[in-house]
Amino acid sequence: MQRTANPCMPVRFRPWPPVFIMIETLVLTNFRNHTMCRIKTHGRQNVIITGPNGAGKTAILEALSILSGDRGMRGAQMTDIVRFGGADGFSVYATTDDETELVVSFNSGDSNRRAKIDGDAATLVELNSYLPMVWLTPREDRLFVDAASERRAFFDRLVSGFDAVHSGRVARFSKLLSERAFALKSGRDMRWVDVLDDQIAAVATTIAAARIQYAGEINYFLQNAAVSVSGMLEQMLIDGRTAGDTERAYREYLSGAREIVADKMTVDGVHKSDFGVFNKQLNLPAHLTSTGQQKTTLLELILAHAKLLHARTRRKPIILLDEAVAHLDDTARQKLFRELGAADAQVFATGIDMASFADVPNATFVACRDGEINNILIGEQE
Repeated sequence: MQRTANPCMPVRFRPWPPVFIMIETLVLTNFRNHTMCRIKTHGRQNVIITGPNGAGKTAILEALSILSGDRGMRGAQMTDIVRFGGADGFSVYATTDDETELVVSFNSGDSNRRAKIDGDAATLVELNSYLPMVWLTPREDRLFVDAASERRAFFDRLVSGFDAVHSGRVARFSKLLSERAFALKSGRDMRWVDVLDDQIAAVATTIAAARIQYAGEINYFLQNAAVSVSGMLEQMLIDGRTAGDTERAYREYLSGAREIVADKMTVDGVHKSDFGVFNKQLNLPAHLTSTGQQKTTLLELILAHAKLLHARTRRKPIILLDEAVAHLDDTARQKLFRELGAADAQVFATGIDMASFADVPNATFVACRDGEINNILIGEQE
């Protein structure tokens, strides 16, 4: 990886990290309700964080997700993350087992996060190359019964684990649609709309192709579930049309769909596509299964994603599981624990009761207690 801080300075090179990096130490400063906390993982693959509601367990996972270069698993404003009570910013610091130091900091007087790798200024994209992450939160527990927009956002985030610019394309598509709607409502020259349609068709086709490829590849690693994707452009590609033919067909569709109805532009596209998940054990779509069965399917998806990431990139991600065993019965918990032990990843999981995780192999336990100084007490499994 090459980084040049100044064109007048010598070119510096940073080697790619090993295929499996584990976090050794995590330090949070003025982050949410944590004034200062320090966690050591003792080199264990599974890190279990337990404590009562409001103790700051989820905040620890959120800090890790920000350390990956992302905006965070909650999608919060950075100013909302800064601890109340006079703090003017926060920092998240970690060391890894390859002796790399990673830092993300934020100051309320500056709207941008700052990143460093081994003391040198770095981009957020570089952080992601060191620490690929994927997470599940209680919000995703209703993924299969919520609106299609929630499923698109979830799966597009997974796709971005392999295609770093996929999320950027999705954001660009949305921006182009907004520009198109404004141009149509304001009566702009149709030649400008033609230009927008060309760009929208190209970006949409690429998004659809990436989604189809991901669904096909993750299915290889799923035993009890199957992922599908449906949508106007996705179906064209599934039916065998080339990317070029699909782009041209969508361009023609856009050319004939320029009506404004009730001050809104009505148009189909990848912003209306949906993902489906089928439970092969029960022979039912996931949304028709119980809450516990849906949670089990979500966990299988995340673990399969880790395997796919390793197969595609030789990298192993960090998996964040907030309220990991919620909705799971004893059988499902035991199955999860076995899979965590064999996972191609380092796993950070939270829960209220430490006893619920007693059988997790190769684990370090973190007791999180919300006190005046937000102490984090470390207990290592023997």
